[in-house]
Order: sequence, then C-alpha cells, then structure tokens
Amino acid sequence: MNHKNGFNPLSRTTAHRRAMTRNMVTSLFRYERITTTEAKAKEVRKAAEKLITRAKVDSVHNRREAAKFIADEKILNKLFSEIGPRMKDRNGGYTRILKLGFRQGDAADTVIFELVDYKLPEAGAEDAKASKKSAKKAEAEKAEA
Repeated sequence: MNHKNGFNPLSRTTAHRRAMTRNMVTSLFRYERITTTEAKAKEVRKAAEKLITRAKVDSVHNRREAAKFIADEKILNKLFSEIGPRMKDRNGGYTRILKLGFRQGDAADTVIFELVDYKLPEAGAEDAKASKKSAKKAEAEKAEA
C-alpha cells in the first residue's frame, strides 16, 4: 500500500508545477527568504532540502544533478560555495516556514519561507553602503575638478 506517500499537485499541471518549483527554489537560494503561500512552501521545501543536502558535498556529480533543477549558474555556484558549507553540521531542517496571516484577495495563508540561518540585514550595514557610495561620488567629483 502507498498510504501517506503523496504530494500536493497545487491544482496545476505537471509542467506548470515543475517550473514553479524550480523558480521558487532558485528564488529561495538567491534571496534566502521569500514570501509565498503555505501550501506552495510546504511543497517547495521538499526539493530545496534535497538540493541543500547535495550541496554539502561539492562533487561533479552533485553539481550536475543540482544543475538539472537550477538553471542559473550563479545561483548554483552560490548553493555549493556558500549555502552548502553553512549547512555542513546540520542533519536536515535547512528551511523554516513562518506564518504571516491571510492574503488580501483570496484569504490564502501566506508565509515567509527562509533558510534557517537567514540573518536580517542590519540598518548599520545599509548606512555603511550609502556612506561608501557618497564617498566614491565625492572622490569622482574631486578628480573631475
């Protein structure tokens, strides 16, 4: 018997569901935090966790298997060079789902879907970036004068 071994088709065709999952996993690895519905997050979690497990061991085989799922080469490199090593000591549970509430239009449960070790960008870091940009502009203006 095959009880409890199914998945949620999300009212989509196979091709649409596969494309959506690939796009959401790529976005998760790019931004490390995305907002989506609870049902989608629970389905995407399965694919994301398997890819992170593969990324913990950087081999040609693992890269090629992950490349079947992630089309963007920069994101693939980020997965194997940053995300995989960060999760090296963790035996699973690489993602987290935080409930937000209901979406305005259709009352769907919305969630924040993020990597477990995600850190919020600090205000000080943004101020430092802004000050660096203003310093570069000032240097450019001095060079012109």
